[in-house]
Amino acid sequence: MSNLILSVLMLAGAALLIGGIYVLRKGVNKRQGLLMLVAAAVMFGNVWIGSIPIAQNNQPVAEQSGN
Repeated sequence: MSNLILSVLMLAGAALLIGGIYVLRKGVNKRQGLLMLVAAAVMFGNVWIGSIPIAQNNQPVAEQSGN
């Protein structure tokens, strides 16, 4: 499930990046274009953070049975 979410975030980030560049080059609404680029950067940052591997020995400790 995590891979699906990261994939959708990458596609949405790419769409925002392309759309932001298009709006900036068109020159109609520069603020909207900049906000789209910022949103794309946030999405790419989330994908980067979400793809960092986690060590397997960092799992919660299981309860020990009574002695």
